[in-house]
Amino acid sequence: MKQKWPLWLAAFVLFFLYLPIVVLIANSFNESRFGGVWTGFSLKWYEKLWNERAIWSALSNSLLIGALSTVVATVLGTLAALALYKYKSFLQKTHFGLIYIPLIIPDILMGVSLLLFFVSLKWSLGLFTVFIAHTTFCISYVAMLVRARLDNFDKALVEAAYDLGANAWEVFYRVMIPYLSPAILAGALLAFTLSIDDFVITFFIVGPGVTTLPIYVYSMIKFGSPPLINALSTVLIIVTFCIVWLSHHLSEKK
Repeated sequence: MKQKWPLWLAAFVLFFLYLPIVVLIANSFNESRFGGVWTGFSLKWYEKLWNERAIWSALSNSLLIGALSTVVATVLGTLAALALYKYKSFLQKTHFGLIYIPLIIPDILMGVSLLLFFVSLKWSLGLFTVFIAHTTFCISYVAMLVRARLDNFDKALVEAAYDLGANAWEVFYRVMIPYLSPAILAGALLAFTLSIDDFVITFFIVGPGVTTLPIYVYSMIKFGSPPLINALSTVLIIVTFCIVWLSHHLSEKK
């Protein structure tokens, strides 16, 4: 009987975490404007969501920033992981600390720090500053995933490639890149998801007149539009779960 307690506890925690999401998804199909009363099944909120131009403008900004920051963070994060794997020195330990710190720093602290940094440089806040900020914290996630993949790398593959006459560049793109590709793709997908979903850091450095999807959702909450938020959140949940599942699948691929 005692052995069943951890299972029941885990089930209760999962139920507590996912029940609000289930309620939100159900209310997105509720014909009533208010979620407290079910008045019938309807897709009208998704129809209104489709015709809301401001949402699509905010989404286009989020997709643009997410795509650009993902590409840059994937390249820099992969190079950082390779450097951490190849070189062992005190400088690399410091490098590892700098890569790891963004993972544990609270978002609000990073947001304020980046805001002060951009203001001190007298940069105008906008999409470019959001791109820089997202790239900054996404690099760490890519680097950690690729570095974990490198822990199981067989160095004999590199030695065999050199013995067969390959040069350093051929070893890199014919041996290292194919081996690291699952982790690189998983890191890219994770970075894209984090960029699309980020609110706290973006809130501080987005600037006036520019909005991303999370910022727009926040403004919808303030001015009151629950049904559209439910529909939009449902779409985001489905897309996010698909990306996270694919990222997890690729990270475990051997």
